[in-house]
Amino acid sequence: LLLDNMLYMVIVPIIPDYIAAMRGGGGTAGPSAPAGSNGSGGGNRSLLPARYPPASGGNEDVQIGVLFASKAMLQLLVNPLSGTLIDRVGYEAPLLAGLAVMFLSTATFAFAENYATLFAARSLQGLGSAFADTAGIALIADRYPEEPARSRALGTALACISFGSLAAPPFGGVLYEFAGKRVPFLVLACVCLLDGLLLLVLAPPGGTGARANMPVGTPIHRLMIDPYIAVVAGALATCNIPLAFLEPTIANWMKDSMGASEWEVGLTWLPAFFPHVLGVYVTVRLAAAYPHLQWFYGALGMAIIGASSCLVPACRNFGQVIIPLCGICFGIALVDTALLPTLAFLVDVRHVSVYGSVYAIADISYSVAYALGPIVAGQIVHTMGFAQLNLGMGLANVLYAPVLLFLKNVCQMKPSHSERNILLEEGPKGLYDTIKMEERKG
Repeated sequence: LLLDNMLYMVIVPIIPDYIAAMRGGGGTAGPSAPAGSNGSGGGNRSLLPARYPPASGGNEDVQIGVLFASKAMLQLLVNPLSGTLIDRVGYEAPLLAGLAVMFLSTATFAFAENYATLFAARSLQGLGSAFADTAGIALIADRYPEEPARSRALGTALACISFGSLAAPPFGGVLYEFAGKRVPFLVLACVCLLDGLLLLVLAPPGGTGARANMPVGTPIHRLMIDPYIAVVAGALATCNIPLAFLEPTIANWMKDSMGASEWEVGLTWLPAFFPHVLGVYVTVRLAAAYPHLQWFYGALGMAIIGASSCLVPACRNFGQVIIPLCGICFGIALVDTALLPTLAFLVDVRHVSVYGSVYAIADISYSVAYALGPIVAGQIVHTMGFAQLNLGMGLANVLYAPVLLFLKNVCQMKPSHSERNILLEEGPKGLYDTIKMEERKG
């Protein structure tokens, strides 16, 4: 997850200059290009002055927007298939396959010499992410079946997503500036290869006895019509819309409204990493003490996101902008950390404890926001205005927060319906349950 988000964001300070050079225009300073983030609370601008195409290059702006969105678009299309496959073959093999595709994508980025190759590499990354991200989160949920361990493990994964999004732009910008365009991608390709080797050592595909006897998971279309899962998926998509839509628009707004410098634009999202990690920590601790209030932590997070989004247009200087952005990322941490374990719990108590399809639905929720952001956000700002965009996103989050009350009674079932208690109280009913119980005893 760390690697995927670093690859997703490392091209932010690189791609605009890449495209300008390919078209013979060279890299000149100009407005910031659209960018997205595949996770929560990361930075989205290089700490170096970005060498972007000139403002008059509208065609370049469109190309960059489509390039950034292509990953999420393909991920959106592939996730229903990847979730079903993961449910059938287990988590390790799709995770390894996703890493292999991401390695190929990273290597393609390193040696790309035209826009079509860049587009293919970006789309290929979406294919790898559809398998690696979904299988990785599902594997965590499977290996940590009990609370609060599951929330802690998923919270760690979310922190890595945030750190990857934060570290990648300065990482890519520095290496691109001083070592050449290929070096950032070659370094990430090596990390991807190392990650795959570690997976083969620590969790080899087919190496778990229980996996060979895993029950058949609930089809993804049935999970999608489960009202509780639909509520959670809607919350995940809604809470990420402000981040996905602000990232491609806030830099130009800061330059136009407050005359922000390049370094201020570069540091805009940097402080937001810390409240995101704080939000993950706080939610994990609260979930351990009061597990029946997971719905409330999610609703509180959406309310904070809504209020913070509405405050952004009122800011008049760089220091003021940081405050609502930190609030948005803190709120996203609350929502994600509370609701990702809730998805696994809903599958445990209402369906079959196989998690590929349900986390494919979560990935679809994220992909909807980040596929639309780089393409739609700029058009909304152009036709309606930056303030109206933020007010609309804030209002959507505030109005959706009460919907999470629907999860109140489900969360209260947690103490008496966990898979572990059922196995211990009723005894194993089949080979899969026997193996799972023996693993937990071990």
